[in-house]
Amino acid sequence: MSETTDKAGVLLNQNVAPEQFDWDSFESGLDAEARKEKSDLEEIYNGSLNNLQDNDVLIGRVVRLTDKEAIVDINFKSEGVISLNEFRYNQGLAVGDEVEVMVDRREDKSGQLQLSHKKARTLKAWDRVNELHETGEIVNGFVKSRTKGGMIVDVHGIEAFLPGSQIDVKPIKDYDQFVGKTMEFKVVKINPEFKNVVVSHKALIEADLEGQKKEIIGQLEKGQVLEGTVKNITSYGVFVDLGGVDGLIHITDLSWSRVNHPSEILEDGQTVKVVILDFDDEKTRIQLGMKQLEAHPWDALSADLKVGDKVKGKVVVLADYGAFVEVAPGVEGLIHVSEMSWSTHLRSAGDFVKVGDEVEAEILTLDREDRKVSLGMKQLNQDPWSNIEAKYPVGSEHTGTVRNFTNFGVFVELEEGIDGLIYISDLSWTKKIKHPSEFCAVGDKLKVVVLELDTAARRLSLGHKQLLENPWDKFETKYAEGTVHAGKATEVFDKGAQVQFDDAEVEAFCPSRLLEKEDGSKIKKGEDAQFKVIEFNKEFKRVVVSHTGIFRDEEKKNVRENTNTSSSKPASSSNNEEKSTLGDLDVLAELKKKMEGN
Repeated sequence: MSETTDKAGVLLNQNVAPEQFDWDSFESGLDAEARKEKSDLEEIYNGSLNNLQDNDVLIGRVVRLTDKEAIVDINFKSEGVISLNEFRYNQGLAVGDEVEVMVDRREDKSGQLQLSHKKARTLKAWDRVNELHETGEIVNGFVKSRTKGGMIVDVHGIEAFLPGSQIDVKPIKDYDQFVGKTMEFKVVKINPEFKNVVVSHKALIEADLEGQKKEIIGQLEKGQVLEGTVKNITSYGVFVDLGGVDGLIHITDLSWSRVNHPSEILEDGQTVKVVILDFDDEKTRIQLGMKQLEAHPWDALSADLKVGDKVKGKVVVLADYGAFVEVAPGVEGLIHVSEMSWSTHLRSAGDFVKVGDEVEAEILTLDREDRKVSLGMKQLNQDPWSNIEAKYPVGSEHTGTVRNFTNFGVFVELEEGIDGLIYISDLSWTKKIKHPSEFCAVGDKLKVVVLELDTAARRLSLGHKQLLENPWDKFETKYAEGTVHAGKATEVFDKGAQVQFDDAEVEAFCPSRLLEKEDGSKIKKGEDAQFKVIEFNKEFKRVVVSHTGIFRDEEKKNVRENTNTSSSKPASSSNNEEKSTLGDLDVLAELKKKMEGN
């Protein structure tokens, strides 16, 4: 055995006793001192390996840069690797720089330690953001981009949301003007579950204005004139910033003239002078006015203006009952629809004028104390009733237009402003009319004759049937008492029947007891028969007939011949026996009332 190559031989040749043999040195090839140094290093290594946990944030030093990665030393058994994409915000990264890192994975497939700088920044940023939220400290943020409803702001590497309503105390229309700017913010809300952060710039402005607001509110007095800036325009008024305190000018306090929308008077950002009209106890609701700084238009109205004068103006408001016309700035007069035309048929004011029309009118009433004026348009034209007697004398014939009905007659317009009434009894000599609509329709042209004229009451009575000869003059002979005619029962009711003769000129009445036929039955509706006239009244246009009397007269005649007696009664006695009873006359009167509608 060679002494130079055989360790055991060396030891054996040194005459060492077997029980003193160092087997550790023999197996490791290291002496005791070397073995101790190795043990100390192993303890350090194992300790660092056990203490290094995932998601720990550490400070590392950049030891080398490649095209895609940064090699960072964190005093671990191996160096860590971080993608350069995580340092895009820091383009000046160099070897030797200290950076915050988080252990992503202690070993990947190749045994390499994986680190993350982005995660370390985010975790630390969250701690910082939570601290800012608790303390209310102001933080600088970079406005990265615009999003729906607001902006995205970078706060310590965290994307926070800035609502549009929290950008400024006044409404913002152009969000793009803030993109790319660094601004001061206050963290107002954090949702740890969804990792959401909401910031506000408005809160900082409000805090600055709070001191000014208290100072301004303390000095407010009714009647005080201030200067402010239009902050917001709504349909009902304008909000004005008085230097940290908002006041409202109601639309009715903008101008003495009528205003449809406040945007007609003011625009956003405009500087205006206002007067304080009122405020609540805490002075948080301030009512402002602008028109109060100007003289009332009625005070500037010409003193020479009087009733009967003609004025021109513009229609500013339209309603069914009339139109309001501005005859001077802030001075409006009402033209009632009845004063727009001489026509008695009231229509909507919109049939005559519309908003924006320039009209001429006459002053009808003028009350400077109550600041009211009423106007009329029809007064500019001649009153058609002024020469009515010359145009429409009694007995003159004309053609008019049917305008409307009543139960008792028809209103006919001869010209605008001139209406006359035809009573239902003056429509026809012979036709029994229950309602005027049975005779004509609205809009029909109808020939009429003037029957009566009352200029003072502005009433005109017309007739239509008077244009024709009264047929009852000839009916008096044709339908004399005792004459027999063919007829038809057009209507049958409890107390009698309405009978229409063949010539259709006259309608007669047959009492129920005189409808009995020779066989004992009664005439029914629509049945033709012979009827004898037993009563004719020209004045009341009444004809009463009998069917029963025809065969009864024949029976009586036969009886007289058989007894060879002379009749002591005149030939008309049978007719007298069949004259209408009081009950029949009541029915006739009721029928006449229904037929004439009177």
